[in-house]
Formats: sequence, structure tokens, C-alpha cells
Amino acid sequence: MTRFDLDTQPEAIDDATYRVRIDEGWWVGTGPNGGYLAALLVRSFEAAVNDPARTCRSFTAHYLSRPEPGDAIVEVAVERSGRSMTSLSARMTQNGRVLLTALAAFSLPRSGPEFSDLVMPDVAMPEELSDPVFDDRLPESAIPVMAERYQQRWAIGSRPFSGGTRAIVGGWIRLAEPHPVDAAVLAAYADAWMPAMFSRVSGPWGITTVDLTVHVRSLPPAGYDDWCLVQFGSVESGDGFCEEDGAIWTRNGQLLAQSRQLAAILGMGR
Repeated sequence: MTRFDLDTQPEAIDDATYRVRIDEGWWVGTGPNGGYLAALLVRSFEAAVNDPARTCRSFTAHYLSRPEPGDAIVEVAVERSGRSMTSLSARMTQNGRVLLTALAAFSLPRSGPEFSDLVMPDVAMPEELSDPVFDDRLPESAIPVMAERYQQRWAIGSRPFSGGTRAIVGGWIRLAEPHPVDAAVLAAYADAWMPAMFSRVSGPWGITTVDLTVHVRSLPPAGYDDWCLVQFGSVESGDGFCEEDGAIWTRNGQLLAQSRQLAAILGMGR
């Protein structure tokens, strides 16, 4: 098993309750990365659905409290399960505190019209790039422990805290250890990149996720463990909050997922 497998694997207590271990290897600043926590919840939902043919299509989490390293409990409720779709809710708790609440929809493939107007950005392939996301241009305090869990190649937007003209960032990403791209990996990727806001401002600043939604639009061919291209952008920061929209593609342009999150802005040094 890879580090991602080990650190996202739920242990069933009963049919509706799972124990998960929140590992410090996925820390960003003083707490765990929101995408990592999302992956933990997606894995718990998958265990409750117990049907590989039903793919996670929609996932939304609200982040209520900062977790501590160690065990947490995920309680999953199947709200409805029909012929093609299963709708679920979940709560993650730790020592009596509610950490996250989440909703998800899992579905069999459905028929319908197909089109895609969201085109993957024209960027160099990852083998042609060597510029990482986190390097010595950033203060040491801005480089998270989680950076070791991924390989990343910068391809889109201004560098962090450079005061660029647009809040847009992106590039190539994959787990440090080869792992097939599935719904849990996509949930992790949706919050694994440097926030788009950071390219628009001087800093450093910090953010904490308020809510994260991931729509899984398709899954790559079975066993695909190659690079994925991600792009994230923000259009407004105000009243101490900033939104971010994202998209994730395979290297050949297959749209895998779209995401949206609201983040609260933290002051320097927090």
C-alpha cells in the first residue's frame, strides 16, 4: 500500500461508523490539508456504499474545527439509495468535537447528451518542466509538510506572493508514490495546490477552507497513475473570504473533476 492508501484507509467499526487516522504527514501550517480530509471522507463514503460501480459524482464538505493528529470517527448515513444513485451524509468527530460535515452522491453511469467546452490550458508537458511549486523563493514557514506527499510542476500563473495581475495558478501534479487516480485522489488534488489568491497578493498570507465541493465528471482509464493538470482561479477577495474554482485533467485533455471552495483569509504569521 502507498502512503496515500495507508493515510486514507477507514476501519469499519460497524456498518455506519468508521475510524480514520489523521496523519501529520499531510499538515499545512497548524492543521491538516482540506483535500486530505476530503479524501478520508470519500473513502468512508465508498466503504458505506460498497459498490465499485457507483462512482462518487458530487462531494461537499464543511470544515468546522481544526483536527488534531490521531484517530477520528466518521459516522455515515445513507439518506437514500435508488436504482442508480446513492445519497449520503457524514460527520467526522474527534474527542467529542465535530470536525467536518459532508454530503455526497454516488451514481452508476447514466446516458445523456455529451459535450465539453472547458478546454485544458495549452502548457508544456510535465517532462519539459522543472519548476516546483515550493522552492527557496518562499519563506520556510510557507512550505507545508504536505509538500513531500506530492510531485508538482508549476505551469500557470504568477509565483506565490508576487503581486500578479490575476489570481490564477496551476500545473502538473501526482502523488509522490504512483497511485491510480480515483475519486479520493481527485478530492485530494482539488485542495493540494498553492491557493490562487497567493499569486495575486504580496504576502505571505494564509487561508483556511470553509467549504469544498468536488464534482467528479469522469474517471481516467483503469490504472491511470500519470500526471494530472490542475488549474485554479479566484475572481474576488473581500470581507476576509476568497473563493476558488478549479479543474483537473489527464495529460491527454480528459476533464476529470471540477471544484469550488470558499476560504477564510488568515493574517500574516497565523
